[in-house]
Amino acid sequence: MTAPALTRTSEELIRAEAPVLAHNYHPLPVVVARAEGTWVEDVEGRRYLDMLAGYSALNFGHRNPVLIEAAHRQLDRLTLTSRAFHNDRLAQFAQSLAELTGQDMVLPMNTGAEAVESAVKVARKWAYEVKGVAPDQATIVVAADNFHGRTTTIVSFSTDETARAGFGPFTPGFRIVPYNDLAALEAAVDETTAAVLIEPIQGEAGVVIPADGYLAGVRELTRRKGCLFIADEIQSGLGRTGTTLAVEHEAVVPDLLLLGKALGGGIVPVSAVVGRRDVLEVLRPGEHGSTFGGNPLAAAVGSAVVELLETGEFQRRAAELGVVLRDGLAALVGRGVEGFRARGLWAGVDIDPAIGTGREISEGLMREGVLVKDTHGSTIRLAPPLTITGDELRSALGALEKVLTRGA
Repeated sequence: MTAPALTRTSEELIRAEAPVLAHNYHPLPVVVARAEGTWVEDVEGRRYLDMLAGYSALNFGHRNPVLIEAAHRQLDRLTLTSRAFHNDRLAQFAQSLAELTGQDMVLPMNTGAEAVESAVKVARKWAYEVKGVAPDQATIVVAADNFHGRTTTIVSFSTDETARAGFGPFTPGFRIVPYNDLAALEAAVDETTAAVLIEPIQGEAGVVIPADGYLAGVRELTRRKGCLFIADEIQSGLGRTGTTLAVEHEAVVPDLLLLGKALGGGIVPVSAVVGRRDVLEVLRPGEHGSTFGGNPLAAAVGSAVVELLETGEFQRRAAELGVVLRDGLAALVGRGVEGFRARGLWAGVDIDPAIGTGREISEGLMREGVLVKDTHGSTIRLAPPLTITGDELRSALGALEKVLTRGA
């Protein structure tokens, strides 16, 4: 990468945002101008190892050449038709994605939150038309500490007050139970239940991995109770955990899968609800839609992403390098790390609060040339591109050890 011509400094650009950008995230004070592979550069030309990968949106690295080439080819032909017309890329994308995930049909959308909202609509319609739930009485059971997006319906069933406070009135029809608690789930499911919606691994909560058998238990319970199992794999899916889908660790096949982030290859927003034909066919023409969902550019990039995953290379890399990540974190337990949870190239790391908050540790790592992001309290998340090398991963772990030794 060649450093960009310096026009405005990072400090000036951050200051320029304040009067014109409404608040949402609380970003670290780094202004990225260029990126390639696992590395990004700020406007001054400082390089950073990206250990967040856009919350898994960049599983294949920044500007992956295969994906960039697919986007370039499509840009020269056709970018958008809207779903008012068919396009010549969509069928291939849907077929390949269905085959990759072992499902029947695909409902293409754009963002993860749109996929979640679409699945909620599908589950409710299925409950009324197939299960026979009385009109407007369908319920969906979700887990505490979930993160499925930021729309008003989704924050209605969040337990994070930062996401909820000030945004009511909230959408009814959701029951919240503790995560990883099959008994509580069993008690919450009744004849009105359309679906159980959970993350196979809770990302925003700090990469919380359920006990062995939990996902299989959810699958058995939903079958027995006659409701749908919806797995939100927007962060955990598409290679991140060492398998194509996180549910594969328990050989579980949900009724609906929610995919996003990595599905767009870090180039365009692409998401999808993928699932059983008899469930998705409750939608009829005109009952749901998206102007950009399934657009030719998204379908071209999404198809290229599926082709990368069909080789199994990225799943293998995540599994093999996941051992390096776990071993490196295990060596830091008791030396500033209180504990961690990891699966594949994804980890939530609990830092000793006496050393610093998650934000302070993230800022310390930024100064060492490593980018991560904090979540609640003193927890940081590690989710590098699946293209990272062993040496780069060990370098990031060395930077974490240095920050912990020095203190944030």
